[in-house]
Amino acid sequence: MSALSDQLVSFATLAYLLAMISHAVEYALGNSRARAVAAPSRELVGAAVGSAAADGTASGTVGDDRDAAGDADTAGALEAGGGLGAAVPGAGAPNRAERTARRAELGGRIAVGLTAVAAALHLAALVTRGLAADRMPWGNMYEFVLTVSFIGVAAWLAVLVKWPYLRRLGLFLTLVMVLLVATAELVLYTPIVPLVPALNSYWFIVHVSTIVFASGLFLLGVVPAVAYLMRAGYESGKRSFPYTLAKRLPAAAGLERLTFVLHAFSFPIFTFAVIAGAIWAEAAWGRPWGWDPKETWAFISWVVYAGYLHARATPSVKRNVTAWLAILGFLTVLMNLFGVNIFFEGLHSYGGL
Repeated sequence: MSALSDQLVSFATLAYLLAMISHAVEYALGNSRARAVAAPSRELVGAAVGSAAADGTASGTVGDDRDAAGDADTAGALEAGGGLGAAVPGAGAPNRAERTARRAELGGRIAVGLTAVAAALHLAALVTRGLAADRMPWGNMYEFVLTVSFIGVAAWLAVLVKWPYLRRLGLFLTLVMVLLVATAELVLYTPIVPLVPALNSYWFIVHVSTIVFASGLFLLGVVPAVAYLMRAGYESGKRSFPYTLAKRLPAAAGLERLTFVLHAFSFPIFTFAVIAGAIWAEAAWGRPWGWDPKETWAFISWVVYAGYLHARATPSVKRNVTAWLAILGFLTVLMNLFGVNIFFEGLHSYGGL
């Protein structure tokens, strides 16, 4: 079972890589909405642009901004084609732009399918690892990273079911998956060993499962936060790197709203996980809190994410500031996951890498 789990991780990494390449194809070519400029008449082109503009300026909810990525591409196509009133040759017949749009759409659908396949392989790797170890697969850093990354991609697929227009974010999400899963496989791999006695408790499942779940959602939440900063810069007229990467992303307002939804959902779970850890520490070590390195960085993460939610609820705080707070929060999570395990010694060091 252990060897099977290792092979499944390798296959999952390959599937994530192929999904990322397929997303890149869609991102490079655009989609049918982005190519709406190929309409057969001047009046229809104007109507399409007007409709897209109306959609792109809608505020507040994630679903209101689904057409803004097309707005940017349509504007670029109009500019290249000589303006809104440019004649479109070959009206009513399939043309080059339409064929390109179909290929882009196919690339996007293939990317989502490959992501789902990768997630299934990823889950199977975790299940077989747990069966081989006869325990939950959260006993060391390798297993923890695999589980957190799986929660992140599973949550992403759930987001796509509700808001499929966000699909282009998949390019960045699958990039993160490739980096994390490959790092776990090539750098963090640890052979299966029994849990140390301190972890043989039902609190292991209660505490670690909630920490894993919240961390996976924080992982997903940082992707639209970074994308928001790039897209907001692009919408404000910035055309240097990395803002040009955001040309085909959904509207900034929708990305910012998605960032908030994910963090608002995961923060109470993270809070419960910290409290559960304190209760477990009281039972195992005779004190609920001792400023162990992991406890300290968990507290820092909690403070940063609480600050993000407070800032997000404060109208005078700019959305760029709140996005940076979300990114800072995830950096503290990475520090707790990688930095503390590698550079510090403490009561949580028994898990090793």
